[in-house]
Amino acid sequence: MTSSWIDRDARVCWHPYTQHETEPEPLVVVGAEGAYLELEGGRRILDGISSWWATLHGHGQADIARAISEQVRRLDHVLFAGATHPKAIELAERLTALTPGELTRVFFSDDGSTAVEVAIKMVLQRWVLRGEPGRKVLVTLEGGYHGDTFGAMSVGDPDPFFLPFTPFCFEAARVPVRAEAIVAALDELGERAAGVLVEPLLQGAAGMRMHPPELLRAVRAACDERGLPLIADEVMTGFGRTGARFACEVAGIGPDVLCLAKGLTGGMFPLSVTLATEAIFEEFLSPERARAFFHGHTFTANPVGCAAALASLEVLEREDTPGRLDAIGRTIHGALDDLAQHPAVRDLRRCGGAVALDLAGGEEGYLASMAPRLRAAAIERGVLLRPLGNVLYALPPSCLTEAEALRVAAVMRELVELAADGA
Repeated sequence: MTSSWIDRDARVCWHPYTQHETEPEPLVVVGAEGAYLELEGGRRILDGISSWWATLHGHGQADIARAISEQVRRLDHVLFAGATHPKAIELAERLTALTPGELTRVFFSDDGSTAVEVAIKMVLQRWVLRGEPGRKVLVTLEGGYHGDTFGAMSVGDPDPFFLPFTPFCFEAARVPVRAEAIVAALDELGERAAGVLVEPLLQGAAGMRMHPPELLRAVRAACDERGLPLIADEVMTGFGRTGARFACEVAGIGPDVLCLAKGLTGGMFPLSVTLATEAIFEEFLSPERARAFFHGHTFTANPVGCAAALASLEVLEREDTPGRLDAIGRTIHGALDDLAQHPAVRDLRRCGGAVALDLAGGEEGYLASMAPRLRAAAIERGVLLRPLGNVLYALPPSCLTEAEALRVAAVMRELVELAADGA
């Protein structure tokens, strides 16, 4: 029976990445705790995808919730142009100390897409300030996804998400995920090359594609040889998802610009940051106001978001969130290990807490028709999974117990059998 919430939603809401003509009714979620979402009527389902890869420690994490509550009563918001506040300063200090490489400056914004937008604008304006405006083409990876704003769309792969907007996007050089392809693109671009932008180790929206640390090391070396900046989009991979605090750490490299969001606040508050080296920051220093970095958001460095992020970082260190996520990934992958030989499965793989496999024998790509059916089947079995087309994956929060991780694996196994039977 359709609830009144569903009826009301259908009249007024427009959901992201949703074809409203064909999609089933949305879940009415009225509460959440730990790894579970509470639905209208009291049913609970296990959140196997961290609510779009954001919920890091679990829903309603007590320390973060307490920090949000205390901060909103003390200082809810203040503009960050011409003002500052303790939580932003403390968070910037923590992040510059925690992140890989020599990142010394933190620019605050609202979400992953805007963090990438900031990074692109920093790099391109820097070349203009250096008197090299012709350096305007970023090298990016095929299958890349960096957000839905126009700069982020320009450096992402347009198919299938951005095809209607390609006439409005600026030029980027998308290359296969191979070091030699990146080097060749940089050489071909020559003095038009502005830098390289990558999702390190794990390309999420591309279908949980994984690549080795050696690729990052090769890209870092190629950028160093040419004096070009390396931008790392760790919006999804940051804060332990790959089994280390940051994916760049796995490769032992530091980027020149780093984009963070999602797990920054434990997934409990919208906040993002773009970190840059001191050398990049200093390019913008001048007696001329016009050389400043003209970018900002109303809620830049929102105090409540900064308080949530600081609390989340404390939990991450205290509970070894990267290690916990890695152990969860090992458990799920181990429980599915024999599926590597299944005729309906290709490329069972793991990167930290992310476990994925490709379903063979049917449609491929993000728009594969099996995805909505498998999502519904997973929900029926009490686990929220959201296949990326024919790619079935899990990316749960770090609070999962071993029994819950095995439950996720069991549901994934059932979905494989359903797909093999053509269900």
